[in-house]
Formats: sequence, structure tokens, C-alpha cells
Amino acid sequence: MIRKCKQSEFEMIYEIINDAAQAYKGVIPADRWHEPYMAREELKHEIEDGVVFWGFEADRELAGVMGIQDKGDVNLIRHAYVRTRGRQHGIGTQLLKHLESIDGKPILIGTWADANWAISFYQKNGYRVVTETEKNRLLKKYWNITERQVETSVVLANKRWMDAPPSHSLS
Repeated sequence: MIRKCKQSEFEMIYEIINDAAQAYKGVIPADRWHEPYMAREELKHEIEDGVVFWGFEADRELAGVMGIQDKGDVNLIRHAYVRTRGRQHGIGTQLLKHLESIDGKPILIGTWADANWAISFYQKNGYRVVTETEKNRLLKKYWNITERQVETSVVLANKRWMDAPPSHSLS
């Protein structure tokens, strides 16, 4: 079952993110990795900044989470994680499809450039990597991340973004 996460599930969201993020260890640049991958304060800040987490519940336990952040003209998919033991069972796809159905806005996703499995997952779900120039512009416009993270990331966009009139690229 997919449902909006409750405030009382903060620790579970934190646990899922840091369990699943172990996949990045040794893959993303070493200067971007830290333990825990996402600190409680950072997660709290993300929620305060408008990231709404949705969860996939199985056997009365959250097996995966995915955040969505409304940025006005687009939605961002943020912090998409499935517990290590729950991977490859379609949980991420179900969460993504649910969040896509929330409204008709274009969706953008940022992820690490070296996280080939993540890029492949989004591509299998109809997303395309934007150009380097567009990536740099979008990350600076919609995300609040360091220049180093901009350098080591990619942005993927859904069909709604790709098919949108060129006006979205001008701002």
C-alpha cells in the first residue's frame, strides 16, 4: 500500500534512507559520502523545506520512501529509497508512478552521475537525462546544493518536461 508518511515515522524514514544509501558508498565521490549519509537535521530541514514523503507499506512496515517537492512550475522527486532487503520488487516503480499521478506538473529528478543503477531505473520509467547546460541551470534554480554536488550530479526529466513548450527553459 502506498500512503503519505506520518510525522511519527520520521525515524523510520531516516533509517530507510541511510540503509538504502549504503549503495552509494564507494560509488559517489568520496568527498560527498559521509556517515550517516543523511543526518537527522538534514532530513528535518528537507521536510521543513517542503519535501513530502510517501511510503510503500508492506506487512505493516515501510519498505521504501520517496519524497516529492512542489517547486511551483515543476515537482521534484527527492530522496527515493527502498530498504536494501526490498530492492528489485517494484517498490520504487510503484512509488514513482504514484507520485507522478498526483498532478500534471512536469517532474525533475536529480541523482549522482555515478549512480548508474539509479539513472537506469529512471530511464526505464520514461525519464531522460537533460543536457549538461540544462542540468547546471536546473540544479541551481530548483535545488539548494553545493557547487561540488552540481558537478557530480545529473538531472532527469519526464515526458511532461520534455514535451513542455520551450518557455520552461528560458527562466
